[in-house]
Amino acid sequence: MSAMTPALQNSSVFYRRVLSRFPQDISLAFAYGSAVFRQTGGQMGKNMLDFVFAVDDPVTWHTMNLMENRKHYSFLRYLGPKHISSIQTDYGAAVYFNTLVPAEDRVIKYGVISTDALIEDLLHWKTLYVAGRLHKPVRILLQSEHGKLRAALVRNLKSAVIASFLMLPESFSEEDLFLQIAGLSYSGDFRMVIGEDKSKVSNIVKENMPHFRKLYNSILQECPQVVYKPQQGRLEVDKSPEGQFTQLMALPRSLQQQITRLVERPGKNRDVEEILLQVAQDPDCGSVVQQGISSIVKSSSITQSAKGIATAGSDPGWRRLWMFCQEQHL
Repeated sequence: MSAMTPALQNSSVFYRRVLSRFPQDISLAFAYGSAVFRQTGGQMGKNMLDFVFAVDDPVTWHTMNLMENRKHYSFLRYLGPKHISSIQTDYGAAVYFNTLVPAEDRVIKYGVISTDALIEDLLHWKTLYVAGRLHKPVRILLQSEHGKLRAALVRNLKSAVIASFLMLPESFSEEDLFLQIAGLSYSGDFRMVIGEDKSKVSNIVKENMPHFRKLYNSILQECPQVVYKPQQGRLEVDKSPEGQFTQLMALPRSLQQQITRLVERPGKNRDVEEILLQVAQDPDCGSVVQQGISSIVKSSSITQSAKGIATAGSDPGWRRLWMFCQEQHL
């Protein structure tokens, strides 16, 4: 297998060739991970390339993909597109991965998620699985004119900023913010305990500061909760109880619910607003938000990885290799 240079790997021609191998009914396609954006100590040219495809109709998409790329699927291909779509939608983080797929002299992994499930995750952080990947720079390869999806993508970035504000001190650097944002989707992920490089988040951010600035600049400039000084690379955020309450009320619904479960005592049955008002006045507010995020990520990372054993194949060696790849390419 010939090694591809980073220049070719990052070219539009290369990505168009990869996308041309798949059914074209895709509302969003993006590439992510260490083979797309350099990480400290990483070797871009040798890493597996990771993709996510959002599709409006998973059954139809898998039907077409089974006809074109049947070998990409594990033994589950014998169950047919309806069962594959059900496995995708009903278990784990609502993503179906095919992995170790040869494409254009590289090996790729691609996840398929329904557009509706993606929007749900972006808006409400139900699993933070794909939404968390989109907190970090990705290479958007294709995006439809789906208005609700476009709005949800922006909302997801704003939510990442607000959640990070709650976990940071009153004054901090851009790098502090981006480290916090990049770490959201790793918080509580069991793979960070059993196999990941503990400096992974730092490796992502340090090599990609310009990409993070580009992704978040307009949001930070327009956010009333923060004073952003881009020339100094510094930010100051409102840490008053009133400011924190405003931020808590702007968090995604699933995170608010997790915070409520952590704080509420049995039998009280207070509404979410009342509980968040209490949390806003707690000196450990940031820690409570962190625990809420960890609860979401822990659940989805375990269930999605368990599903991956089936979608990757039945051979034990294949499974082990899949798990290794999952650990190295979140």
